[in-house]
Amino acid sequence: MTVPTTPETGTEQPGSLIATLPGHRYTDPDNFRREQERIFEQEWFCAVRSADLERPGAYRTVSVGRESVLITRNRRGELRAFLNVCRHRGARLCTEESGEVRRALQCPYHAWTYDLDGRLTAAPNLARMPDVDRSGLGLHSVALREWLGCAWVCLAGQPPSFEETVVRAVADRLGGPEVIGHYGVEDLALGRRHTYDVAANWKLIVENFMECYHCATIHPELTEVLPEFADGFAAQYFVGHGPEFAAEAEGFTVDGSAGFGRLPGVPDSHDRRYYALTIRPQVFLNLVPDHVILHRMFPVAEDRTIVECDWLYAPDVVGSGADVSRSVELFHRVNAQDFAACERTQPAMSSRAYRDGGLLVPSEHHIGEFHAWVTDRLA
Repeated sequence: MTVPTTPETGTEQPGSLIATLPGHRYTDPDNFRREQERIFEQEWFCAVRSADLERPGAYRTVSVGRESVLITRNRRGELRAFLNVCRHRGARLCTEESGEVRRALQCPYHAWTYDLDGRLTAAPNLARMPDVDRSGLGLHSVALREWLGCAWVCLAGQPPSFEETVVRAVADRLGGPEVIGHYGVEDLALGRRHTYDVAANWKLIVENFMECYHCATIHPELTEVLPEFADGFAAQYFVGHGPEFAAEAEGFTVDGSAGFGRLPGVPDSHDRRYYALTIRPQVFLNLVPDHVILHRMFPVAEDRTIVECDWLYAPDVVGSGADVSRSVELFHRVNAQDFAACERTQPAMSSRAYRDGGLLVPSEHHIGEFHAWVTDRLA
């Protein structure tokens, strides 16, 4: 039995191996532009943790596809999202990545001023133009949903169902819609945040996270805590499956030492187990009994991706000033090892040796499904 490696080449390989995307899909600027337009500007995008915008007037700007999106909290405490573009002459409204305003957002170019719901409230000489209806000159709003303690935005004119895409992806991976609720992610507090600037295409990072064929090779600390990973099967390979901690591991820490008390809602059936899931197109979620690790990817070029990683704990753990370094260090090392592997892979995507793509072994079958998902959206 043989199968074609890619639709582009038609080259045949043994049926036990699975096609990958060809190399140019990781290096071509035009392909990346189409991914921005047809994936990141059409799907729900996890932009920011809600707790990062604690007070009215707090804001953050986030790159979503080719757009800058401004997310802020209004006077009623509600989150709002807008395109970060002044309606007057198109200047960038907020030029900083994050900040806080007292009552209004003012363009630094000509001082057009908007309230925290995006309405135009003032502009120089506007009173001398009685024919201008300011109600039609507010900021362009962006669809926003809050879930898992995050603000998710979608630039599509008609956003896809949040429940059928984001929520369903989590439920399908964990084996039921109720499982994620055990971890109370929306109530957790930020213990640590690392930002990584990775010189690799975003798809390489997704592919790496989805498989554990590499774990025995580059993740010695992780396989000490999760010995099942040494066999090459990823946590995402089986629906509802979570690899069990090693018998000698007291917690999900870099040295296997004890972590913190189990999160209140985590049942016995999920104790001492690790669950990982991908929420397309740019979120990774890692669940262990005493904390949650959340990755958000921000693709900025065909060969560059910013990854923001948050370690989330019970509020009393963070509030007490507890030392979280041993649990943070475990996945920080995993991240560093993974991103280094992706950066080693990126240059080869331009090689003639990878012109027709590469191969996936059967335990990586879900990467092939991810490739099909990406290709379908670019069709």
